[in-house]
Amino acid sequence: MKNADAIWSFVDRHAAPLIRLSDSVWEVPELNYGEFKSCALHTKALEDEGFRVTRNVGGLPTAVMGEAGEGGPVIAFLGEYDALPNLSNAAGVMEHEPLPGNGNGHACGHNLLGSAALLAATAVKNWLAETGQPGRVRYYGCPAEEGGAGKSFMVRAGVFDDVDAAVSWHPTCFAGVFPPTSLANIRMDFTFHGKAAHAAAAPFLGRSALDAAELLNVGVNYLREHMLPTSRIHYAYLDAGGTAPNVVQSKTVIRYTVRALELGDMLELAERVRKVARGAAMMTETTVEEQIVSSMANLLTCPPLEQAMQANLERLGPPIFDNADRAFAREMQKTFPPGDIISAFRHVGLQPRPDTPLCDFILPFSDTRASIGSTDVGDVSWTVPTVQAFGATCAIGTQLHSWQMTAQGKSSVAHKGMVHVAKVMAATAVDLLSDEALLLRAKKDHADRLAVTPYVSSIPPEVGPALQEPEAA
Repeated sequence: MKNADAIWSFVDRHAAPLIRLSDSVWEVPELNYGEFKSCALHTKALEDEGFRVTRNVGGLPTAVMGEAGEGGPVIAFLGEYDALPNLSNAAGVMEHEPLPGNGNGHACGHNLLGSAALLAATAVKNWLAETGQPGRVRYYGCPAEEGGAGKSFMVRAGVFDDVDAAVSWHPTCFAGVFPPTSLANIRMDFTFHGKAAHAAAAPFLGRSALDAAELLNVGVNYLREHMLPTSRIHYAYLDAGGTAPNVVQSKTVIRYTVRALELGDMLELAERVRKVARGAAMMTETTVEEQIVSSMANLLTCPPLEQAMQANLERLGPPIFDNADRAFAREMQKTFPPGDIISAFRHVGLQPRPDTPLCDFILPFSDTRASIGSTDVGDVSWTVPTVQAFGATCAIGTQLHSWQMTAQGKSSVAHKGMVHVAKVMAATAVDLLSDEALLLRAKKDHADRLAVTPYVSSIPPEVGPALQEPEAA
């Protein structure tokens, strides 16, 4: 209890500059492996706080690591700062109002995610210095979570091999422990090659790559009946073959994402999708090339850490929002489609509370709630004991990957939520640094699970990250 009070004080003391960091990252939204400005902002923040800084972590130009402390166990905080395409929006407005520029937006709250994780790391750094407690704290700024699997490549490079435990979080409507369930995920590009021809004069001479892609979609739609109900398959055209309907398209590129609750199930389903693609090529007398882009493992649970984090959440209590915050949230809720607010409550196993625009409670812990998607934290969780929190940073009913999430990213609600979750993460790290028995229980639980199901990276050795070049000044 005394340790918790002290670490929470350190969080409050350092909150202001990290809130400014969050807002600064919100203003420069960058996509997978292109987060050069965001990474630079985090690097400067680490230097300003006195961390020992390592750049180009794991060979990724937009990854950075800061370390402080000496000896003892190594506790890592995982941060992110990548944005999403086509989800730009003005801050604080109650309508879809994209900003001028590249169209990117922090619609998943990663401007908050990295900043709160760095705030927690800063608090633990100063707690270590004041108490003389042996131990090291690290902040990892990790790129490309949104489908780029940045942490998966960092795991493969061994950057977490000497870490004893990892702590992270994700912005959402509620405050609680992130349920240890996510979907293993793989992204694959299928490139069909055919033969161009005049679509009216000699269509019989053509072999349509677009037809092949369409048949792949049809085949996968029939496959959906015969896969696990918790699995998911999505697709997007990267190159539909051109804009001229009077030309038989000779090349088409389509990207598929395949997800499942377990890594093995995901790999099996992905192979079935590959077979459909090969069949589509046979039917159209085209050829198909397959290329894995990225892949992520499902999350591995760690009950000792989840219990410790839940205890800190309950000891701290929910975020403290004021009447102005609640009024802002109610106005934002008016922009949601019908059913979004009810769905948000049901998703976490609660009865809807229409008079509760912001989270004023702590979620009871559950490891059976529905998954919210995929995360490359999954690969870290197979490497070291890992725990995550939910942080209440937006109006209840806000959907991730929506313009409304972007619009709330610089609000008072977002700022208060990120400080609150930083306190939870920092207190959990302090528990691990000061309670040897807790860390030993977490590591034993982790080792026991790996003894049953060893971790294997689902990214082939020859596949590297889709690195980007910095924009010209």
